[in-house]
Amino acid sequence: MIIDNRGLEPPQPMMRTLKALDKMKNGESLAIINDRRPMFLYEELNERGYLHETEPQEDGSFKISITKIGD
Repeated sequence: MIIDNRGLEPPQPMMRTLKALDKMKNGESLAIINDRRPMFLYEELNERGYLHETEPQEDGSFKISITKIGD
């Protein structure tokens, strides 16, 4: 699943992403595309134990791949 958050004003990208993460099962992945690096989201992902990787895109946006890992 990919969520395109480009063009949205904060906190909408984070709210949309967290809502999708709450529905994920262990081992599932999600990709989001944001206009900027989601610094506050990184903190939340680390606290919740998600794996994440950020890739800058050619258009200046960022693709963040997020995987839910088991407890």
